[in-house]
Amino acid sequence: MGPYPFRADGSVLARCDPEPVSKTPILHADLDAFYASVEQRDDPALAGLPVIVGSGVVLACSYEAKALGVKTASPVREALRLCPEARVVPPRMDAYSTVSREVYEVFSDTSPVVEGISIDEAFLDASGLDHISGDPRETAEGLRRAVREKVGLAISVGVARTKFMAKMASARAKPDGLLVIEPERESEFLHPLPVESLWGVGGVTSVKLRGMGISTIGEIATCDPSRLAAVVGGSSASRLIDLANNRDPRPVSPRAPRKSIGAQSAFPKGSRTDAEVDALLASLVDRASGRLRKAGRACRTVSVGVRFGDMSRASRARSLPVPSDGTDELLVHARALLDAMRPEAQRLGLTLIGVSLESLESSEAMQMTLPLGDDDRRDGIGDGSLDRAVDDLRERFGAESVTRASLVDLDRNQGSPVLPDQGT
Repeated sequence: MGPYPFRADGSVLARCDPEPVSKTPILHADLDAFYASVEQRDDPALAGLPVIVGSGVVLACSYEAKALGVKTASPVREALRLCPEARVVPPRMDAYSTVSREVYEVFSDTSPVVEGISIDEAFLDASGLDHISGDPRETAEGLRRAVREKVGLAISVGVARTKFMAKMASARAKPDGLLVIEPERESEFLHPLPVESLWGVGGVTSVKLRGMGISTIGEIATCDPSRLAAVVGGSSASRLIDLANNRDPRPVSPRAPRKSIGAQSAFPKGSRTDAEVDALLASLVDRASGRLRKAGRACRTVSVGVRFGDMSRASRARSLPVPSDGTDELLVHARALLDAMRPEAQRLGLTLIGVSLESLESSEAMQMTLPLGDDDRRDGIGDGSLDRAVDDLRERFGAESVTRASLVDLDRNQGSPVLPDQGT
Protein backbone atom coordinates (compact mmCIF):
# COMPACT_ATOMS: atom_id res chain seq x y z
CA MET A 1 0.00 0.00 0.00
CA GLY A 2 2.97 2.33 0.36
CA PRO A 3 3.53 4.89 3.13
CA TYR A 4 0.33 6.89 2.53
CA PRO A 5 -2.71 4.55 2.84
CA PHE A 6 -6.26 5.60 3.62
CA ARG A 7 -7.83 4.43 6.81
CA ALA A 8 -10.33 1.61 6.54
CA ASP A 9 -13.23 4.06 6.22
CA GLY A 10 -11.41 6.00 3.52
CA SER A 11 -11.62 9.24 5.47
CA VAL A 12 -8.07 9.96 6.57
CA LEU A 13 -4.79 9.60 4.74
CA ALA A 14 -1.72 9.51 6.97
CA ARG A 15 1.70 7.99 7.41
CA CYS A 16 1.96 4.53 8.95
CA ASP A 17 5.65 4.47 9.86
CA PRO A 18 6.93 6.10 13.08
CA GLU A 19 9.64 8.23 11.49
CA PRO A 20 9.77 11.81 12.77
CA VAL A 21 8.16 14.57 10.76
CA SER A 22 10.57 16.90 8.99
CA LYS A 23 10.24 20.68 8.90
CA THR A 24 7.69 20.98 6.11
CA PRO A 25 6.52 24.58 6.33
CA ILE A 26 3.48 25.01 3.99
CA LEU A 27 -0.09 23.94 4.67
CA HIS A 28 -2.87 23.83 2.10
CA ALA A 29 -6.27 23.74 3.80
CA ASP A 30 -9.37 22.93 1.77
CA LEU A 31 -12.91 22.55 3.10
CA ASP A 32 -14.65 19.38 1.98
CA ALA A 33 -17.64 19.81 -0.40
CA PHE A 34 -18.05 23.26 1.11
CA TYR A 35 -21.53 24.41 0.05
CA ALA A 36 -23.08 20.97 0.56
CA SER A 37 -21.34 20.53 3.90
CA VAL A 38 -22.76 23.84 5.15
CA GLU A 39 -26.25 22.67 4.14
CA GLN A 40 -25.77 19.35 5.93
CA ARG A 41 -24.46 21.13 9.02
CA ASP A 42 -27.37 23.57 9.14
CA ASP A 43 -30.03 20.93 8.44
CA PRO A 44 -29.33 17.71 10.39
CA ALA A 45 -31.98 15.94 8.29
CA LEU A 46 -29.54 16.14 5.34
CA ALA A 47 -26.64 14.50 7.20
CA GLY A 48 -25.44 11.39 5.40
CA LEU A 49 -27.71 11.97 2.40
CA PRO A 50 -26.73 12.84 -1.18
CA VAL A 51 -27.15 16.62 -1.39
CA ILE A 52 -27.10 18.79 -4.52
CA VAL A 53 -26.73 22.56 -4.19
CA GLY A 54 -28.03 24.48 -7.17
CA SER A 55 -31.01 25.34 -9.30
CA GLY A 56 -30.64 24.28 -12.89
CA VAL A 57 -26.92 23.59 -12.59
CA VAL A 58 -25.08 21.69 -9.84
CA LEU A 59 -22.98 24.27 -7.97
CA ALA A 60 -21.79 21.72 -5.42
CA CYS A 61 -22.67 18.28 -4.15
CA SER A 62 -21.95 16.18 -1.09
CA TYR A 63 -19.58 13.22 -1.13
CA GLU A 64 -22.60 10.93 -0.92
CA ALA A 65 -23.82 12.40 -4.22
CA LYS A 66 -20.36 12.30 -5.79
CA ALA A 67 -20.13 8.60 -5.00
CA LEU A 68 -23.24 8.07 -7.14
CA GLY A 69 -21.79 9.91 -10.12
CA VAL A 70 -23.03 13.48 -9.61
CA LYS A 71 -20.56 16.08 -10.88
CA THR A 72 -20.26 19.81 -10.32
CA ALA A 73 -21.42 22.01 -13.22
CA SER A 74 -23.68 19.29 -14.63
CA PRO A 75 -27.42 19.95 -15.13
CA VAL A 76 -29.48 19.21 -12.03
CA ARG A 77 -31.89 17.20 -14.17
CA GLU A 78 -29.04 14.94 -15.29
CA ALA A 79 -27.76 14.65 -11.71
CA LEU A 80 -31.18 13.51 -10.53
CA ARG A 81 -31.26 10.80 -13.19
CA LEU A 82 -28.01 9.47 -11.74
CA CYS A 83 -29.09 10.01 -8.15
CA PRO A 84 -32.92 10.24 -7.90
CA GLU A 85 -32.80 10.11 -4.12
CA ALA A 86 -30.67 13.28 -3.89
CA ARG A 87 -31.98 16.27 -2.00
CA VAL A 88 -31.72 19.48 -4.04
CA VAL A 89 -31.36 22.72 -2.08
CA PRO A 90 -31.01 26.28 -3.39
CA PRO A 91 -27.67 28.01 -2.80
CA ARG A 92 -27.35 30.41 0.16
CA MET A 93 -24.39 32.57 -0.75
CA ASP A 94 -24.72 34.82 2.32
CA ALA A 95 -24.49 31.78 4.59
CA TYR A 96 -21.43 30.45 2.76
CA SER A 97 -19.71 33.83 3.00
CA THR A 98 -20.36 33.96 6.73
CA VAL A 99 -18.94 30.47 7.25
CA SER A 100 -15.92 31.33 5.09
CA ARG A 101 -15.11 34.31 7.32
CA GLU A 102 -15.32 32.07 10.38
CA VAL A 103 -12.92 29.57 8.80
CA TYR A 104 -10.50 32.31 7.79
CA GLU A 105 -10.48 33.50 11.40
CA VAL A 106 -9.23 30.02 12.34
CA PHE A 107 -6.60 30.27 9.59
CA SER A 108 -5.41 33.62 10.97
CA ASP A 109 -5.31 32.21 14.50
CA THR A 110 -3.16 29.34 13.21
CA SER A 111 -0.58 31.29 11.21
CA PRO A 112 0.28 34.98 10.74
CA VAL A 113 0.83 34.39 7.01
CA VAL A 114 -2.29 33.23 5.14
CA GLU A 115 -2.82 33.36 1.37
CA GLY A 116 -6.48 33.01 0.50
CA ILE A 117 -7.14 31.11 -2.72
CA SER A 118 -10.93 30.99 -2.70
CA ILE A 119 -13.89 31.04 -0.35
CA ASP A 120 -12.99 27.58 0.97
CA GLU A 121 -9.22 27.11 0.65
CA ALA A 122 -5.96 28.79 1.60
CA PHE A 123 -2.22 28.32 1.96
CA LEU A 124 -0.66 28.87 5.40
CA ASP A 125 3.02 29.35 6.20
CA ALA A 126 3.77 27.08 9.14
CA SER A 127 7.44 27.95 9.51
CA GLY A 128 8.47 29.25 12.91
CA LEU A 129 5.41 27.84 14.67
CA ASP A 130 7.22 24.99 16.43
CA HIS A 131 7.18 26.72 19.82
CA ILE A 132 3.56 27.83 19.41
CA SER A 133 1.59 24.96 17.92
CA GLY A 134 4.21 22.25 17.41
CA ASP A 135 5.70 20.81 14.24
CA PRO A 136 3.83 21.17 10.92
CA ARG A 137 1.83 17.97 11.44
CA GLU A 138 0.73 19.13 14.90
CA THR A 139 -0.12 22.57 13.51
CA ALA A 140 -2.26 20.98 10.80
CA GLU A 141 -3.98 18.70 13.30
CA GLY A 142 -4.75 21.72 15.49
CA LEU A 143 -6.15 23.59 12.50
CA ARG A 144 -8.44 20.72 11.54
CA ARG A 145 -9.60 20.34 15.14
CA ALA A 146 -10.33 24.07 15.49
CA VAL A 147 -12.37 24.18 12.26
CA ARG A 148 -14.36 21.17 13.42
CA GLU A 149 -15.01 22.59 16.90
CA LYS A 150 -15.58 26.26 16.03
CA VAL A 151 -17.25 26.00 12.63
CA GLY A 152 -18.62 22.46 12.60
CA LEU A 153 -17.11 21.45 9.25
CA ALA A 154 -14.53 18.96 8.04
CA ILE A 155 -11.39 20.25 6.36
CA SER A 156 -8.58 18.43 4.61
CA VAL A 157 -4.99 19.61 4.93
CA GLY A 158 -1.87 18.85 2.95
CA VAL A 159 1.58 19.65 4.35
CA ALA A 160 4.73 19.93 2.23
CA ARG A 161 7.73 22.13 1.53
CA THR A 162 6.14 23.75 -1.59
CA LYS A 163 2.71 25.16 -2.39
CA PHE A 164 2.32 22.79 -5.32
CA MET A 165 3.04 19.68 -3.25
CA ALA A 166 0.89 20.87 -0.35
CA LYS A 167 -2.11 21.28 -2.67
CA MET A 168 -1.49 17.88 -4.22
CA ALA A 169 -1.37 16.41 -0.72
CA SER A 170 -4.64 17.97 0.41
CA ALA A 171 -6.38 16.65 -2.71
CA ARG A 172 -5.22 13.13 -1.83
CA ALA A 173 -6.24 13.60 1.81
CA LYS A 174 -9.92 14.18 1.02
CA PRO A 175 -12.34 13.73 2.55
CA ASP A 176 -11.60 14.89 6.08
CA GLY A 177 -7.96 13.92 6.07
CA LEU A 178 -4.38 15.01 6.67
CA LEU A 179 -1.39 14.11 4.54
CA VAL A 180 2.20 15.14 5.26
CA ILE A 181 4.67 14.79 2.38
CA GLU A 182 8.20 14.76 3.68
CA PRO A 183 10.99 16.00 1.39
CA GLU A 184 12.66 12.61 1.09
CA ARG A 185 9.36 11.02 0.01
CA GLU A 186 8.23 13.58 -2.56
CA SER A 187 9.17 11.53 -5.62
CA GLU A 188 7.67 8.40 -4.10
CA PHE A 189 4.36 10.21 -3.68
CA LEU A 190 4.33 12.34 -6.82
CA HIS A 191 5.85 10.35 -9.65
CA PRO A 192 3.38 7.42 -9.81
CA LEU A 193 0.41 9.81 -10.19
CA PRO A 194 -1.23 10.15 -13.64
CA VAL A 195 -0.28 13.18 -15.73
CA GLU A 196 -3.80 14.59 -15.32
CA SER A 197 -2.99 15.25 -11.65
CA LEU A 198 -0.41 17.87 -12.59
CA TRP A 199 -1.40 21.54 -12.57
CA GLY A 200 -1.96 22.77 -16.10
CA VAL A 201 -2.61 19.38 -17.65
CA GLY A 202 -6.11 19.52 -19.07
CA GLY A 203 -7.82 17.34 -21.63
CA VAL A 204 -5.89 18.61 -24.66
CA THR A 205 -2.45 18.43 -23.01
CA SER A 206 -3.28 15.02 -21.55
CA VAL A 207 -3.99 13.62 -25.01
CA LYS A 208 -0.71 15.06 -26.32
CA LEU A 209 1.32 13.61 -23.45
CA ARG A 210 -0.24 10.19 -23.67
CA GLY A 211 0.33 10.29 -27.43
CA MET A 212 4.05 10.62 -26.58
CA GLY A 213 3.79 7.58 -24.33
CA ILE A 214 3.86 9.70 -21.16
CA SER A 215 1.24 8.62 -18.62
CA THR A 216 2.75 9.47 -15.22
CA ILE A 217 4.22 12.56 -13.59
CA GLY A 218 7.48 10.69 -13.11
CA GLU A 219 7.81 10.28 -16.87
CA ILE A 220 7.40 14.03 -17.30
CA ALA A 221 10.10 14.61 -14.65
CA THR A 222 12.67 12.68 -16.69
CA CYS A 223 11.47 13.66 -20.16
CA ASP A 224 13.87 15.39 -22.53
CA PRO A 225 12.89 19.09 -22.43
CA SER A 226 13.29 19.61 -26.19
CA ARG A 227 11.11 16.59 -26.96
CA LEU A 228 8.39 17.82 -24.60
CA ALA A 229 8.64 21.39 -25.90
CA ALA A 230 8.06 20.18 -29.47
CA VAL A 231 4.64 18.89 -28.39
CA VAL A 232 3.36 21.33 -25.73
CA GLY A 233 5.51 24.42 -26.32
CA GLY A 234 8.62 25.70 -24.61
CA SER A 235 7.12 27.54 -21.65
CA SER A 236 4.61 24.80 -20.89
CA ALA A 237 7.34 22.17 -21.09
CA SER A 238 9.55 24.04 -18.60
CA ARG A 239 6.68 24.54 -16.19
CA LEU A 240 5.55 20.92 -16.33
CA ILE A 241 9.07 19.59 -15.79
CA ASP A 242 9.59 21.97 -12.86
CA LEU A 243 6.36 20.87 -11.18
CA ALA A 244 7.02 17.20 -11.88
CA ASN A 245 10.29 17.65 -9.96
CA ASN A 246 8.53 19.75 -7.28
CA ARG A 247 10.40 22.90 -8.17
CA ASP A 248 8.02 25.60 -6.95
CA PRO A 249 9.76 28.58 -5.28
CA ARG A 250 6.58 30.60 -4.67
CA PRO A 251 6.20 31.71 -1.04
CA VAL A 252 2.91 31.97 0.81
CA SER A 253 1.95 35.60 0.09
CA PRO A 254 -1.09 37.28 1.61
CA ARG A 255 -3.16 38.89 -1.11
CA ALA A 256 -3.20 42.67 -1.34
CA PRO A 257 -6.36 44.33 -0.03
CA ARG A 258 -9.06 45.00 -2.57
CA LYS A 259 -8.67 48.32 -4.36
CA SER A 260 -12.36 48.77 -5.08
CA ILE A 261 -15.80 47.44 -4.23
CA GLY A 262 -18.69 47.88 -6.56
CA ALA A 263 -21.85 46.61 -8.18
CA GLN A 264 -23.32 46.87 -11.65
CA SER A 265 -26.53 45.83 -13.34
CA ALA A 266 -27.62 45.58 -16.95
CA PHE A 267 -31.12 45.89 -18.33
CA PRO A 268 -32.77 45.62 -21.76
CA LYS A 269 -32.36 48.52 -24.14
CA GLY A 270 -35.15 51.07 -23.97
CA SER A 271 -36.13 54.37 -22.47
CA ARG A 272 -36.13 54.62 -18.69
CA THR A 273 -37.89 57.14 -16.52
CA ASP A 274 -35.82 59.22 -14.14
CA ALA A 275 -37.47 57.33 -11.27
CA GLU A 276 -36.40 53.96 -12.66
CA VAL A 277 -32.82 55.07 -13.26
CA ASP A 278 -32.57 56.62 -9.80
CA ALA A 279 -34.03 53.50 -8.18
CA LEU A 280 -31.42 51.34 -9.91
CA LEU A 281 -28.59 53.67 -8.91
CA ALA A 282 -29.78 53.70 -5.30
CA SER A 283 -29.95 49.91 -5.27
CA LEU A 284 -26.38 49.61 -6.56
CA VAL A 285 -25.01 52.12 -4.04
CA ASP A 286 -26.92 50.29 -1.31
CA ARG A 287 -25.35 46.96 -2.26
CA ALA A 288 -21.83 48.31 -2.75
CA SER A 289 -21.79 50.33 0.47
CA GLY A 290 -23.05 47.29 2.39
CA ARG A 291 -20.13 45.25 1.06
CA LEU A 292 -17.83 48.13 1.94
CA ARG A 293 -18.95 48.13 5.58
CA LYS A 294 -18.85 44.33 5.73
CA ALA A 295 -15.20 44.47 4.68
CA GLY A 296 -14.43 47.11 7.33
CA ARG A 297 -13.43 49.59 4.64
CA ALA A 298 -14.24 53.17 3.67
CA CYS A 299 -13.73 54.87 0.30
CA ARG A 300 -12.31 58.19 -0.82
CA THR A 301 -13.54 58.01 -4.43
CA VAL A 302 -16.96 57.30 -5.96
CA SER A 303 -17.16 56.33 -9.62
CA VAL A 304 -20.23 55.79 -11.80
CA GLY A 305 -20.01 54.12 -15.21
CA VAL A 306 -22.74 53.63 -17.81
CA ARG A 307 -23.23 51.86 -21.10
CA PHE A 308 -25.45 53.59 -23.62
CA GLY A 309 -27.86 52.10 -26.09
CA ASP A 310 -25.28 52.29 -28.89
CA MET A 311 -22.87 50.23 -26.71
CA SER A 312 -20.57 53.20 -26.09
CA ARG A 313 -19.50 53.83 -22.49
CA ALA A 314 -18.80 56.76 -20.21
CA SER A 315 -17.76 57.21 -16.59
CA ARG A 316 -17.32 59.95 -14.02
CA ALA A 317 -15.50 59.92 -10.67
CA ARG A 318 -15.42 62.19 -7.64
CA SER A 319 -13.02 62.33 -4.69
CA LEU A 320 -14.51 62.77 -1.23
CA PRO A 321 -13.14 65.24 1.32
CA VAL A 322 -12.96 62.45 3.93
CA PRO A 323 -13.36 58.65 3.65
CA SER A 324 -16.93 57.41 3.96
CA ASP A 325 -18.89 54.16 4.13
CA GLY A 326 -22.33 55.74 4.53
CA THR A 327 -24.97 54.75 1.99
CA ASP A 328 -26.77 58.10 1.91
CA GLU A 329 -23.60 60.16 1.57
CA LEU A 330 -22.24 57.96 -1.21
CA LEU A 331 -25.59 58.06 -2.99
CA VAL A 332 -25.53 61.88 -3.05
CA HIS A 333 -22.20 61.80 -4.89
CA ALA A 334 -23.29 58.98 -7.22
CA ARG A 335 -26.41 60.92 -8.21
CA ALA A 336 -24.34 64.00 -9.03
CA LEU A 337 -22.04 61.92 -11.23
CA LEU A 338 -24.94 60.31 -13.07
CA ASP A 339 -26.60 63.70 -13.58
CA ALA A 340 -23.51 64.83 -15.49
CA MET A 341 -24.14 62.04 -18.01
CA ARG A 342 -27.92 62.33 -18.10
CA PRO A 343 -28.24 64.36 -21.37
CA GLU A 344 -26.42 61.69 -23.35
CA ALA A 345 -28.31 58.94 -21.53
CA GLN A 346 -31.63 60.51 -22.47
CA ARG A 347 -30.53 60.73 -26.10
CA LEU A 348 -29.06 57.23 -26.47
CA GLY A 349 -30.76 55.27 -23.72
CA LEU A 350 -29.02 53.18 -21.03
CA THR A 351 -28.28 49.46 -20.95
CA LEU A 352 -26.00 49.28 -17.89
CA ILE A 353 -25.09 51.25 -14.77
CA GLY A 354 -22.18 50.48 -12.50
CA VAL A 355 -21.03 51.98 -9.20
CA SER A 356 -17.47 51.59 -7.93
CA LEU A 357 -16.18 52.66 -4.50
CA GLU A 358 -12.42 53.18 -4.77
CA SER A 359 -9.29 54.37 -2.92
CA LEU A 360 -10.20 52.12 0.00
CA GLU A 361 -8.80 52.31 3.50
CA SER A 362 -9.70 50.97 6.90
CA SER A 363 -13.01 52.28 8.22
CA GLU A 364 -11.21 52.93 11.50
CA ALA A 365 -9.54 55.88 9.76
CA MET A 366 -12.86 57.69 9.27
CA GLN A 367 -13.31 60.89 11.20
CA MET A 368 -16.51 61.40 13.13
CA THR A 369 -18.52 64.38 11.85
CA LEU A 370 -20.22 66.80 14.18
CA PRO A 371 -24.06 66.81 13.99
CA LEU A 372 -24.34 70.53 13.21
CA GLY A 373 -27.53 70.36 11.16
CA ASP A 374 -30.98 69.00 11.84
CA ASP A 375 -30.66 66.49 9.01
CA ASP A 376 -27.52 65.02 10.59
CA ARG A 377 -29.29 64.40 13.87
CA ARG A 378 -32.51 62.99 12.49
CA ASP A 379 -33.01 59.25 13.04
CA GLY A 380 -29.34 58.64 13.72
CA ILE A 381 -28.43 58.83 10.04
CA GLY A 382 -25.37 60.96 10.64
CA ASP A 383 -23.67 58.42 12.91
CA GLY A 384 -24.25 55.43 10.61
CA SER A 385 -26.63 53.67 12.99
CA LEU A 386 -29.29 53.24 10.30
CA ASP A 387 -26.78 51.63 7.91
CA ARG A 388 -25.61 49.28 10.65
CA ALA A 389 -29.19 48.33 11.54
CA VAL A 390 -29.98 47.51 7.92
CA ASP A 391 -26.74 45.53 7.56
CA ASP A 392 -27.63 43.53 10.67
CA LEU A 393 -31.13 42.72 9.38
CA ARG A 394 -29.76 41.55 6.04
CA GLU A 395 -27.10 39.46 7.75
CA ARG A 396 -29.73 37.73 9.87
CA PHE A 397 -32.63 37.42 7.43
CA GLY A 398 -31.09 37.62 3.95
CA ALA A 399 -30.09 40.28 1.44
CA GLU A 400 -33.66 40.83 0.24
CA SER A 401 -35.20 41.22 3.71
CA VAL A 402 -34.83 45.02 3.57
CA THR A 403 -35.12 46.99 0.36
CA ARG A 404 -35.88 50.52 -0.76
CA ALA A 405 -39.50 51.55 -1.20
CA SER A 406 -38.76 52.87 -4.69
CA LEU A 407 -37.75 49.37 -5.79
CA VAL A 408 -40.83 47.81 -4.22
CA ASP A 409 -43.11 50.24 -6.06
CA LEU A 410 -41.38 49.54 -9.36
CA ASP A 411 -41.64 45.77 -8.88
CA ARG A 412 -45.36 46.05 -8.10
CA ASN A 413 -46.41 48.57 -10.71
CA GLN A 414 -44.03 48.21 -13.64
CA GLY A 415 -41.91 45.17 -13.11
CA SER A 416 -38.30 45.31 -12.09
CA PRO A 417 -36.26 47.40 -14.52
CA VAL A 418 -33.02 45.56 -13.79
CA LEU A 419 -31.44 42.19 -14.12
CA PRO A 420 -29.86 40.54 -11.05
CA ASP A 421 -27.01 42.51 -9.56
CA GLN A 422 -23.49 41.66 -10.70
CA GLY A 423 -20.89 42.42 -8.05
CA THR A 424 -17.47 43.71 -8.98
